Amino acid sequence: MELKTNYQYTYFIHPFIVKENKYQRYILKMLKDKNSTLKVFKKGKDLQLYQYFLPKAREFLFTTFRYGDSKIKKLEELPIETRAAILAKNPCTVFEYNLEKDIQGKIEQANGIFFNIRKIEIICFYTGICFLTIKTTVEDNVEFSNILNFNYKFKDINNQLSNLENYDNIRIQTDSFNDVKTFQEFIRGITGLNSEAAKLNIDTERFLTYSYVCIDQEAWNSTNNFDDIKYQFIKYANILPADSSRGYEYEKIQTFSRWKYAKIGLSKQAMTLFSSSIDINNYTILPEEYENQYFYTYIFNQYKKIYLKKIELEFKDMSKIKKARKKFVEFTKNLWIQEITSDETGTLLNDKLQETLELNQLYAQVKNKYDILYKEQNFERERKTTIFIALLLVMSLILNIINFIGIFK
Repeated sequence: MELKTNYQYTYFIHPFIVKENKYQRYILKMLKDKNSTLKVFKKGKDLQLYQYFLPKAREFLFTTFRYGDSKIKKLEELPIETRAAILAKNPCTVFEYNLEKDIQGKIEQANGIFFNIRKIEIICFYTGICFLTIKTTVEDNVEFSNILNFNYKFKDINNQLSNLENYDNIRIQTDSFNDVKTFQEFIRGITGLNSEAAKLNIDTERFLTYSYVCIDQEAWNSTNNFDDIKYQFIKYANILPADSSRGYEYEKIQTFSRWKYAKIGLSKQAMTLFSSSIDINNYTILPEEYENQYFYTYIFNQYKKIYLKKIELEFKDMSKIKKARKKFVEFTKNLWIQEITSDETGTLLNDKLQETLELNQLYAQVKNKYDILYKEQNFERERKTTIFIALLLVMSLILNIINFIGIFK
């Protein structure tokens, strides 16, 4: 029997990197873009985010929480270059990319899967690490197989293979995006060539996938067990198509659940939440939490992974070692050792994400290089000190000999 769904959305996330010396210029570009608007977080309308994150993480991710209405007004009155300079110093700045209307599209030309692009945001960190996020929903999302096929195909829309005839074309039928090519051009307009990401071995052609689905309660309830549809969850968690027969074992998937009728699947390329409408929270409260608190927990961990890679690369450049060492110390002190939330579910999710993304191994790897460089620097400093002292002793000896000869003349 075909699995039915009640509710779903998917965020496709594209990391990109702006050179640090060009970051302020990029912020200026976003401020000048008529379609781009600074996103301001306020305690009143974003209370759950405010309460979920602890002060240091909140200050890092949502600096505008401390901006009152008067400060926002003053900021808007400043020259645009001054605004860019101020925002570029904030740890994180978020822009909403406003389109004229919801973007409707479809996959394949006939009997396709119709979808909408609901929201586009650009999350920018002061280190130049940024994320383009695109929220999509599938129209008439009754069949779960459509969700599987859509996620599987759309994640590769930025791949150059999308232009080949043997690839299932994604046609976005709007004035803004007539086809895949114009959509790729839109992405490049936001991210640039993204050559800096390539240096860090980051996949720039495949989107990270962050997806939520609530299936009909007939398939998963007190009498119909999860095990009966477990294979559907496996395909969803691995972003596989509906007809996939790949033999992923459930035990090898990183899963996480604090709910009776909802499960999160984690991989290096995706985070997915699979739930049942038997629990009313799964189509009322949980989707909003997943789209906000858990979403930024995911982004934060992806940021830490990329930043560690960035520092590791800078350790290989002799001209950047000194600054890289300082960055690593600040990262450790201000982000790595700090808790991000006191929420039990959020804490467990954060731990699972660090495990899935192998952040502890990456941090240890970077720290090892830091320690080696530190020892080498100390050794070089001691060597120079020893040589300097030896030279002083030699000079002292020469002076004493000269003085001794002078006495007997």
